[in-house]
Amino acid sequence: MNITYFVHGYLGLPIAGFLISLFLPVKKEGALSVLSYSTAFLQLLLVCLFTAFWIFQGAEPIQFKEISVYRSENYDFFIDFLVDKLTLTYAFLGAALTFLITIYSRYYLHREAGYKRFFNTILFFNVGYSTIIFSGNMETLFIGWEILGVSSFLLIAFYRERLLPVKNALKVFSVYRIGDIGVILAMWLLHHFWHENVTFLQMNQTVSLHEHLAQNSSVGLLIATLFYIAAAAKSAQLPFSSWLPRAMEGPTPSSAIFYGSMSVHIGAFLLLRTLHFWENQIYFKVGLVIAGLLTALISTVISRVQSTIKSQIAYASIAQIGLIFIEIALGWENVALVHIVGNAFLRTYQLLISPSIVSYKIREQQYELQEAVLQKSAFDRWVDRYYMLSLKEWNLDNALFKWLWNPLKKIGRGWKVLNFRYIFWLMAFILLFGLILRANEALLPTEVKQRLPFFFALWGFLMAVKAFTERDSVRKSLTLIMLNHASISLALSFNAHFDNAHHIWYLSGILLAWALGYWLLTRMRKTEWISLDNFYGHIYEYPKTGFVFLLVCLGLSGFPITPSFIGEDLIFSHIELNQFGLAFFAAFSLVINGLATMRIYARVFLGPHVKNYHQIAKRSS
Repeated sequence: MNITYFVHGYLGLPIAGFLISLFLPVKKEGALSVLSYSTAFLQLLLVCLFTAFWIFQGAEPIQFKEISVYRSENYDFFIDFLVDKLTLTYAFLGAALTFLITIYSRYYLHREAGYKRFFNTILFFNVGYSTIIFSGNMETLFIGWEILGVSSFLLIAFYRERLLPVKNALKVFSVYRIGDIGVILAMWLLHHFWHENVTFLQMNQTVSLHEHLAQNSSVGLLIATLFYIAAAAKSAQLPFSSWLPRAMEGPTPSSAIFYGSMSVHIGAFLLLRTLHFWENQIYFKVGLVIAGLLTALISTVISRVQSTIKSQIAYASIAQIGLIFIEIALGWENVALVHIVGNAFLRTYQLLISPSIVSYKIREQQYELQEAVLQKSAFDRWVDRYYMLSLKEWNLDNALFKWLWNPLKKIGRGWKVLNFRYIFWLMAFILLFGLILRANEALLPTEVKQRLPFFFALWGFLMAVKAFTERDSVRKSLTLIMLNHASISLALSFNAHFDNAHHIWYLSGILLAWALGYWLLTRMRKTEWISLDNFYGHIYEYPKTGFVFLLVCLGLSGFPITPSFIGEDLIFSHIELNQFGLAFFAAFSLVINGLATMRIYARVFLGPHVKNYHQIAKRSS
């Protein structure tokens, strides 16, 4: 059996299934469900056959370079695949669980308004998941990583006419974007660490790896820390644990397959895939053990005081993944893989039977009264405080808002005195000034030339923050996102080897998406009230416009199907190692842009479908 046939088949099945599902009629529930579980079953059969063949051939890792998407003198963006024990374990897990869940969903979601949309998203999620587990380098992994994030957002917001699922979807997506910062900056540092687009198999070559780490120990520790940030955000480890219970707002099958079993274990996959890179970094391993232990202890207690079954299961799963992180840190790779498979199947089973358990508890629950204790010991009072803290889920949500999102909101609101016209003209002046400086670059002093990329990146970051915090004008927020990308592109133009072709790769998709989105919003504004101060649910009356605008948002956020995704990788390949500030603001801008675009989509098109065609007073006079 040829390895390329196996990989193409496993990856091609969900892609083909997703494309076919788009053209199936909404009323063809049987065809949609059969297409979904047939795709998963064929994947399962394929991975079982290939695993037997692979073991018979010696069970050696197999890597092959698929295609170079873009190549220049100093840069090569290529798709790379790797098949080994880790890949096949996750492939079997994903195919088996997807097969079981899609069969379950066929009847569970019968006559649901979003039946087709659910199976579309499942197949799309499968594309992202399969891309991640077969990835042979960070660039290929990031393609699947982004698909996974977007499909998760759509699944959590499945009941899009309700306010709480939409809000929770945005919360989860915001945590995912924090993880994206870790992946983006890790890729950037790895480019400088190896001076090439490094593959995972190269990371496993311990002799050359240890030589690199011996010369750059601080950089190696920083890369490992960024890996943890990405893994912790994806697997709901401290300090990002609070997103997983919020993800349970989606249908029970999606909760089971994605947040109980598959998606939540992707963080562990990243750590296992990069294990040889950080296995000799003692400080990181100790930190990973401590983080996993704290997560396990805190999540276990929180799970015991939850009032809903889904939340109990979510925190129980978080606790087990904390233990898995400890096993990975100790080098117990096989133990971790067995633990991952067992935990995934157990949580899937628990979530699928949770509706029946709820019904049983409602019928059988009894209440017992206990005599109040007037005087408590110091230990009892400490237990009470711990209990109350667990009820509040250790204030993890509040901590993220207090230390991350609220400061960004304060920065954005500081620009409130400037209206759109002033900001636009100020931005136009700065961009024009930057282009003049770029044209006369040879006349600039060296010190000034070195500081200009940081200045324009900082300005672009402020534009992204303003777009994220904008409450009034949707078109203003969309334009600020576009201006942010222009600022980042201008900042990189002062670095060596960043030529006009790279600008075209980066900005072509951005400008097209912005123009289309601006036109759609202008057209809708003639008949509908559009703002960012509420959720308006316009997708109910404008489903096609909503779908096209979702593609616009993906284009503006640098989604893998757009040329701007390659442009993003090009950007970081041309940022020097001593330009950490530039790298930070560029990465943070991309993350904030992704949040801002999905926020626009959610507030304009999702939420309760309540229309007030005539203005009414919100308060009595």
